[in-house]
Amino acid sequence: MRLLRTIALDPSDTFVFDVASVSGEWAVSGAFRFCDLDPARLSGKARAAFRGGFLGVQSWGWSTLVQIVPATEDDCRTLIELLAGQLMDRFGAPDLATARGAAEEEVAFAQALCTHPVSSLIAVHRSVSDGEVRESFRRLQLREGQGHGKAFSFMEVEDDVEHDHDLHPADMGQEPRNR
Repeated sequence: MRLLRTIALDPSDTFVFDVASVSGEWAVSGAFRFCDLDPARLSGKARAAFRGGFLGVQSWGWSTLVQIVPATEDDCRTLIELLAGQLMDRFGAPDLATARGAAEEEVAFAQALCTHPVSSLIAVHRSVSDGEVRESFRRLQLREGQGHGKAFSFMEVEDDVEHDHDLHPADMGQEPRNR
């Protein structure tokens, strides 16, 4: 099994986002954080988070990049419970069962992004098209013979995959919105 962890190759996330994630925490796409907002009205750091941030589940902060890492079933269960708790505390899910169901969907989506080799870095780009949120994901591959260093000095775009990520806020007792 593989999951996503935030990674900070430099301090830029602390300047780009209102709250930067802690490097090494479990991560999910986090697009659901924008379901009650009009992306066209976002500006500054909120817009940066919408356009290119992964959600660090523990800190509830954002990361530009995530890394595919090996994980155990216990890690997955822990992530689901942590996210479910956050959905209750920070997002207003009506009960733990509903929050857990939404967390399971979000974690399953994150797992679906982990088809590349362990240690691959993934970046996201979100946009709105015809009233729906579109996410495209890119794997950033180290050039042969290089280790992690400065983010913009060593990566090449390996591939680009677009997904319609659809977390249903109605599942958490809210009115559904087109994303």
